[in-house]
Amino acid sequence: MSTLAALLLAVPVLGWAVHARWLHRRLTTARHDPLTGLWTRDAFTRRARRLLRDPRAVVVLADVDHFKQINDTHGHAAGDVLLATVAARLAHGTGPGGVVGRLGGDEFAAVLLDRDGTAADRLHTLARVLARPVDTTPDVHTTVSLGWVRAADHPGEDLSTLLRRADEAMYAAKRSGRSGPLRAARLGRLLGSVAGRRPGRRGAA
Repeated sequence: MSTLAALLLAVPVLGWAVHARWLHRRLTTARHDPLTGLWTRDAFTRRARRLLRDPRAVVVLADVDHFKQINDTHGHAAGDVLLATVAARLAHGTGPGGVVGRLGGDEFAAVLLDRDGTAADRLHTLARVLARPVDTTPDVHTTVSLGWVRAADHPGEDLSTLLRRADEAMYAAKRSGRSGPLRAARLGRLLGSVAGRRPGRRGAA
């Protein structure tokens, strides 16, 4: 085979290789939020569902407090820096084996594995870290409300339901002005509370 013929045969192969690399970069970019580098909602969902097969999984919702005020006071560029900082701190706090995603705006979600039963302490520490000023812009800082739920407390519930429970806990923490994360009620405690409100139990010892 002549050199020219070999080159002509190689051109389509080379073209497909270049196209494949370009397509891979596009897909990778589409799976990551361009501002924070975290997984997008769909990419996070796929990975989070796999993690929920582990009974040690904990689902966390995080929402930046007073974010509009940060934008209004310091400008949108400062708000973007704050979001990127929150994302990096969440990713670090989630630890190896976990997954963090930006759901949109100033709301984030994470699934972490509680290997040693210290999830509550870890999340309280994370809340304090998230409240620190941005390193490059000390004037830009705020708290971040956290709500969380342990998947083992609600057996059989899917990611969507667990996220909703964590979301409810997070908004309860935001309304109460708590300085730390709030855990969603355990299924047993919740059922006991409902039973205690049933007719016929009023005045029971």
